[in-house]
Amino acid sequence: MPEPIAKVAGRALPLFADDVDTDQIIPAEFLKITQKKGLGRYLFYRWRQGDTEAPENFVLGRPEFEGSPILVGGRNFGIGSSRENAVWALLDYGVKCVMASSFGDIFYANAYKNGLVCVRLPDGTLSEVRREALAGALDMTVDLPRGVVVYGGRSVPFDMEEHVRERLTKGLDDISLTLSKHGEAIGKYEAAMPAFLKVRPAKVL
Repeated sequence: MPEPIAKVAGRALPLFADDVDTDQIIPAEFLKITQKKGLGRYLFYRWRQGDTEAPENFVLGRPEFEGSPILVGGRNFGIGSSRENAVWALLDYGVKCVMASSFGDIFYANAYKNGLVCVRLPDGTLSEVRREALAGALDMTVDLPRGVVVYGGRSVPFDMEEHVRERLTKGLDDISLTLSKHGEAIGKYEAAMPAFLKVRPAKVL
């Protein structure tokens, strides 16, 4: 179950690229890896290894951005195939929040279900943040309860669906969310079930 998140704070990691798809985030050959731990080493693998041309000013792997928890992208982040591994790779690398002006729908859903914060900001704001981050260390704070991003003495509001904010701030996955809203009704239903329908522990042979 994801950890509850109230704030994400730290240095911004600028990614000067639009239309970043999930195959760029983590190539298909690594999808056979089913464990989340260790996937971060394959994040943006082809760009980092030089197998394909990386975006201008690609900074992933540069020491001054090591450990940066906030990735600042552009438009259409996480488009393409529906691979949850893309979210796992970002989280394992240490990214806790991705900022973009728009996200792929499936990526966005996979993100909040796994505890990765996705913040939508205007293109102009993102361009400004990336330029400042590239020029020098830019610390940012994403405040989920208040719905604001704070950096350089500025406070920029962002919109987030209330059900997404609730899941992130309370650390709820699909099961815990269902139980929080319908746990009592489920318990009553199970208690009223005939004995022959109730699940019993399997016997060890």
